Amino acid sequence: MAASNGLGSFEETSNDDIKSFFDSSPPLKDAAEIKRKLEEFIQKKSFLGKVVLVTSGGTTVPLEQRCVRYIDNFSSGSRGAASAEYFLKAGYAVVFLYREGTYQPFCRSLPNNPLLECFEVTSESNITARPLYEKTVKEAISNTHVAASNGTLLKLPFTTIFEYLQNLQLISSSMSSLGSSALFYLAAAVSDFYVPWESMAVHKIQSSSGPLDMRLAQVPKMLSVLRKDWAPKAFCISFKLETDMKILLEKAGTALKKYNMDMVVANELLTRKEEVVVVTKGGNIVVQRDTTRADADVEEPLIKLIVDKHSAYLS
Repeated sequence: MAASNGLGSFEETSNDDIKSFFDSSPPLKDAAEIKRKLEEFIQKKSFLGKVVLVTSGGTTVPLEQRCVRYIDNFSSGSRGAASAEYFLKAGYAVVFLYREGTYQPFCRSLPNNPLLECFEVTSESNITARPLYEKTVKEAISNTHVAASNGTLLKLPFTTIFEYLQNLQLISSSMSSLGSSALFYLAAAVSDFYVPWESMAVHKIQSSSGPLDMRLAQVPKMLSVLRKDWAPKAFCISFKLETDMKILLEKAGTALKKYNMDMVVANELLTRKEEVVVVTKGGNIVVQRDTTRADADVEEPLIKLIVDKHSAYLS
């Protein structure tokens, strides 16, 4: 149900298909406020340095307009959250477009229910961090506060495929003014198929109606229009996830050429947390986690590689 590049498979999509998708989508809530925040954020950073859009987590596909049921995928947003941290450390301003309820930058080491598990009552009026989590909690609060104070992190949530793609269009159009200083790191796992809004049931689908027979439409590909129209000078990185390495590298190579990507990060399902293959026009680069460090992750060397490649692109 979902593709890791976030923007559809390889069949041709016309501009009419894309326009039809957006025209028939439910309006994005608070679109004017989102646009205002983006313009304020980008204007502030446009003369200071580089800005990256990190997309993170997976989109949902609603089955009803007044949604009770939806199709989802397993993406937790761990890669996106980790990558956002390393981009911030590298001096980038980060627009973090994330699925609500997924991992956040600097909070990956916290338990799933941090407010209840990270703190304890030491007296009637005093609540402190548990010793096990004290360092982690302090670091998460401190790093988040620094990013907020510096104005280098703008977080924008999404849930559905409609919200994600409308946000992506808004952000891309706003970042276009940055030219080659803009970087797109499209790590979100975005649905390949969806139920068009106009053909969707309005109310909860009743089980008493019998077996459910539903036809899903293909999500229009947006990589081409992103590259050609929305932000043509930006440095663009898409992602691919497969369970077969041969198929993975073939598809990643196809995406690189077809959409004129600067990089495609190829993830094999079982080894994605240990290593990835970065497919570029100059060849494939294997990036691995430092196995000598227990706390190391593959995102650290991956972002270092991307920062170096983006710097070369700028020069």
